[in-house]
Amino acid sequence: MISIFKYLKNFYLLLLFLILFIILFFIPIFNDNHYSFSQNQNSEILDFNPNGFVWPIPGYTKISSPFGKRTSPTSGASSSHSGIDIPAPPGSKFIAIHDGEITFREFLGAGGYTITLSFDNFKVSYCHCDPNWMVSVGDSIKQGQVIGQVGPKNVYGVKGNQYFDNEGKPTNGATTGPHLHLGIRVDGKYTNPLLHF
Repeated sequence: MISIFKYLKNFYLLLLFLILFIILFFIPIFNDNHYSFSQNQNSEILDFNPNGFVWPIPGYTKISSPFGKRTSPTSGASSSHSGIDIPAPPGSKFIAIHDGEITFREFLGAGGYTITLSFDNFKVSYCHCDPNWMVSVGDSIKQGQVIGQVGPKNVYGVKGNQYFDNEGKPTNGATTGPHLHLGIRVDGKYTNPLLHF
């Protein structure tokens, strides 16, 4: 009788272990309020892309602020985030997600130094860029072409810049640190960029 209980105990422990293993490793867990991708998943993002777009900043796939409602990270930043923020060191190169034309290249308020790539009914904004421009308005761009670099947190000499950090230094738009803000408009309406990758 004791050996049967011992056998059942071992059986149930093994069954419990298998259930936990399946839950932890085979059932994806989604959190609607946070997106995070490790660097080694970059190719997977490209493989499952229904629109043929490429990820804008190779090697950097973590998202620090997703699309949608949020708590404003700094004064002047919107609580309705119109894109995604991808943190990366200043000088990190970013690329065109699709063939298109450069239709904007200026300092743009909360977006700081901004480049817009347009094609079909899409307008893709790359914000908080380095002010040492690599492209000009009117340039025809090929997918994967380097079009800019992530800018520094602080920028100087921008007429009318109303954004400053807690030390009183002027910032590259409404930002708390270097990152690429990627915004995608379809027919003039902002959509979640992750829906396109």
